[in-house]
Amino acid sequence: QVQLVESGGGLVQPGGSLMLSCTASGIILGRNTMAWYRLAPGKRRELVASLTSGGTTTYVDSVKGRFTISRDNVKNTVYLQMNSLKPEDTADYYCNTAPYANPRYWGQGTQVTVSS
Repeated sequence: QVQLVESGGGLVQPGGSLMLSCTASGIILGRNTMAWYRLAPGKRRELVASLTSGGTTTYVDSVKGRFTISRDNVKNTVYLQMNSLKPEDTADYYCNTAPYANPRYWGQGTQVTVSS
């Protein structure tokens, strides 16, 4: 049984930083393409960043240069370092596989609020 647990969200002022973590059990993250998704009120779920097993990263244009996805294979954890945060980054953030997000893998997510 796969379980993905997201953490690290919170309230931060514009321009601030947060690091999100996604710790997994039942799946070896390093053998899969993993991604961070976000869901904001009134919007569709968006793939924000992905990381292949080979280390290739992709980012949605709106976060390029500000967000960095990484992985610790020993800890079986994927991270999302978010810098220069903007109010439009406010959302619930989730990790899952990519490009196909397995519906059975959704966790509880972690809430990020960017506000002054």
